[in-house]
Amino acid sequence: QVQLVESGGGLVQPGGSLRLSCAASGFAFSMYIMSWWRQAPGRERELVASISSVGGATNYADSVKGRFTISRDNGKNTVYLQMNSLKFEDTAVYYCKARRLPSYEYWGQGTQVTVSS
Repeated sequence: QVQLVESGGGLVQPGGSLRLSCAASGFAFSMYIMSWWRQAPGRERELVASISSVGGATNYADSVKGRFTISRDNGKNTVYLQMNSLKFEDTAVYYCKARRLPSYEYWGQGTQVTVSS
């Protein structure tokens, strides 16, 4: 049974940090591109960051470059998102996604991140 379980969300003040984790099971994690997405109320889900299967290549949305870092540990079947210098506009539900060509795709259930003073 495929599972992606996010954790680490919560309430943080502007300028603070959080580290999200996504634990995977039920599929060959090391063969999948992993990514983090987010969806704020009333907005479409957007890509935040992605990382290649072996972790050599990363990509970030312009809005988070220099503040967020995606990483993975294939030995632990886990992908992380380190979020620093958080802003109000980072408030959203954060999801992790696993993808492998041609058409394998799995989503987690999401974890809420709220940036508020």
